Amino acid sequence: MIKKLFSHTAIYGFAPQIVKVAQIFILPLTTPFLSPLDYGVAGVVTAVVGAISVFQGLGLNMILSNSFYKSPGQFKWLWRQIYAFMMLWNLVYAVIIGVVIWFFIPKEAEVNRIWIIILNVLPLVCFGASATIGSLYYQLKQKPINIVTRSVTIGFIVLALNLYFIKYLRMGYMGWFTSAAISSVLYQVSYFVPLNFRYGLNPIFNFKRRTILKSLKIALPTLPHYYSSYFLNSFDKVILKILAVPTPQIGIYNAAQIPGNLMASGVAASNQAVGPMLLQCYKNNDRKTERQLNFTVIISVLFITSIMSLFSKEWLPLLIRSKGLENIYTYAVLIIMAYNYRPMYVAANQRLFYVEKTKALLKVTTIAAILSVALNFILIYFLGIMGAVIAMFLSLMYMGYSGFFIKEFKDNNGTQHYPIFWLAVTLALTCLLSYIVEFDIIVKIWILCISVILGLLIYFINKIFPLSKYIPKIKSKP
Repeated sequence: MIKKLFSHTAIYGFAPQIVKVAQIFILPLTTPFLSPLDYGVAGVVTAVVGAISVFQGLGLNMILSNSFYKSPGQFKWLWRQIYAFMMLWNLVYAVIIGVVIWFFIPKEAEVNRIWIIILNVLPLVCFGASATIGSLYYQLKQKPINIVTRSVTIGFIVLALNLYFIKYLRMGYMGWFTSAAISSVLYQVSYFVPLNFRYGLNPIFNFKRRTILKSLKIALPTLPHYYSSYFLNSFDKVILKILAVPTPQIGIYNAAQIPGNLMASGVAASNQAVGPMLLQCYKNNDRKTERQLNFTVIISVLFITSIMSLFSKEWLPLLIRSKGLENIYTYAVLIIMAYNYRPMYVAANQRLFYVEKTKALLKVTTIAAILSVALNFILIYFLGIMGAVIAMFLSLMYMGYSGFFIKEFKDNNGTQHYPIFWLAVTLALTCLLSYIVEFDIIVKIWILCISVILGLLIYFINKIFPLSKYIPKIKSKP
């Protein structure tokens, strides 16, 4: 299972990077034909649509995932009903999207208002939620190739269409919207065909309203959980602007987040791979494998983030060569290390999803979002962009570890993951790396080698004399 974890993580994480590399070569061909107005219109529309995108799925993915493992012989009956409901809901959601764009579209783009609305709602109306249902089906079936092949193919189609519409047809921002609409419809079709004609997952429009209402009652409380990520990842830039932080300083903060975004993509890939395996462990009550999977991800992420942070002073200038951004590594260390929250967040909250204690997630995500906003206002006022970095780190640490301490996790006899120990390790490493990142590269290589040797030594000692009995535990109710 560990081998499968690493192979699936590699597929989810690295295959999509092919498209990103190709995008680097396309940009010089398209950017000469784009103006600040094009970027502005596209940015505003994308931001407005993104702000309400959390309502598209209504949190029903959790219901689909749970039924797949809890009712392996009958899950398709529920999936087909939810599929139909989501297709109908997408029609309503498309109207909402249209109204929002109508009122928030920049004045400079009002001449294309109708077309922009049509292009944004077209993928919602055509083939509904096929991509959502299809990608989740392949993920739970642990067939990542089926997902990645589609993502990479559609990614290259988007690049080709952008090049055609923007460079050759000179459509400006309309080129982006047009290529996005066409590629999204194709993506939906790529899942619609196998779902309906191969796997027997065609929608049942005569669904039972009681079944849908019961599912929504469990799923809807998760929406604040998903929406809180907006406050944790994006709202800090709004606060920087509100507090009149100079635009160049905001630019430095954005640049410092680039390595963090790279780390976030890798961690997200590991989560996508480990998710179905954890659900299988919950179903079989296999706590040993569950802990082994989570510890493998935790240790791997700690190791990778530590190396990235340790040598950030050396590798970041190779990636970001703009003048004035030479010292962003001082911020990047905290940002990179902050993403160690994610494996622990999954370890605690995936179980809460499985037992459908979705309201308990509000204690984690909503408080983390409120904490982030409060800390940003306070720390930015006194520390500038370093305050935003610290606020982000502390908020993500809370989000990652608080799930182990809430009543619902203890009541459901959650598996022991030693969160106090891992939090202490993460904080200690972050403080240490913030200091030694300034050392000479030769010294840092020696530090890395010694650390690896010590880590292997501790691993083998633990095999002979288990150290877990010396680590503080969180008691669960019997």
